[in-house]
This record gives sequence, C-alpha cells and structure tokens, in this order.
Amino acid sequence: MMKKKNIVELTRCTVEEYSAMRKLPLSLLADNVRSMHNVGSLLRTSDAFLVEEVILGGISGCPPHPEISKSALGAEKSVAWRHVDDAVAETARLRGEGRKICVLEQAHGSIPLSEFRAEAGESYVLVVGNEVAGVDQRIVDMADVVLEIPQWGTKHSLNVSVSSGIALYEMAMRIMQG
Repeated sequence: MMKKKNIVELTRCTVEEYSAMRKLPLSLLADNVRSMHNVGSLLRTSDAFLVEEVILGGISGCPPHPEISKSALGAEKSVAWRHVDDAVAETARLRGEGRKICVLEQAHGSIPLSEFRAEAGESYVLVVGNEVAGVDQRIVDMADVVLEIPQWGTKHSLNVSVSSGIALYEMAMRIMQG
C-alpha cells in the first residue's frame, strides 16, 4: 500500500538554497497575462522546473500582490522575475542575444509540443500569452519555433497557467536530457 508523504517529507530546500541552485537555460515570458492568479501559478510552476527567470510583460501583474501570493505560495520570492513594459521589444532583445524563442500558440505551421528538441548549449525563452488574445502576432513572427499542445475535446484552448505547466515540464525534461 502506498502512503502519501507528509509536509516534512515534501520539504525540498530553502529559498536561499534554491537561489544558489543552477537553473535551466530556460526563461518564461508572459505576454500580457492579465490574471494575478495565473501570474502566481506561472511563478510556482517556474520554481518547480528550475526556470532561470520569469519575465512579466505589459499588463502582466507583478509581486507583491495578494492574488499572486495566493497561487504562487512563496515562489514569488524564490524565482527570479522582472517586469518589462513591452514584451515585443523584449522578445527582440532576447532573440538578439541568441536565445531561441519558443512561442506556445495555436498557429499555422506550429509543431506539437512533443516534437520539441533541445540542443545542447542553447538557451530558450518560452513565450505564453494573454488569456483571450494569446501571444502578440509580432512575437509569433519572431519565433524560432511555435509549439502547440494537441487537444481532442470540445474546447479550443487551455488556461495559460495549465498550458505553461505542460510546456515547461516537457521543455525542462528535454533540456535536462539534451
């Protein structure tokens, strides 16, 4: 019989220890994510998968904020994050630095997330978008790859925090393997 782990068994590391850990060459850029709960979830998921940095673009909310804290559960203190006014300009800047821009979006020519392959020595930015409008088309135009999560139900999309969690997990696994 399996027994659930208790809170002491689940304790992983302190914020200080986490800060000192080597992160994956993977950043998350939130393009105008309006829900504070979604921002908190993005931070919490980024903590789980050793994301190097979360970039909150445009209207995306920033800590400190009670709604972010409610879903981040402290990840707003462990994960490196910053705000930029213009996600399009930031994407161009990151691409200019040689980072691979991976957009999570439903688009013509996208590839299934399962086909993403990480290359050793590369650094990646996963761009996720607004809950209604998605990722700005100008960012999609700059993408090295557009990733899509195949879906088979009646709904045409997933919540941004859910889709980001799926994509960050898949990308982290491939980066660690590559």
